[in-house]
Amino acid sequence: MANQGIHMPSSGGGLMRYNEEYNSRFKLKPSHIVLFIIGIIAFVVILKIFFPIGG
Repeated sequence: MANQGIHMPSSGGGLMRYNEEYNSRFKLKPSHIVLFIIGIIAFVVILKIFFPIGG
């Protein structure tokens, strides 16, 4: 015999819904990030060529 007086809240399966669109002050495209990383790598390589450490 089922108990008809108890109603349990529905579960979301542990998932929470956050705002889909995060508004940030900085709007960066993925291509800008890739170019920035390539620039840092090139800068480090140039420094290693012109200012070698050790002997």
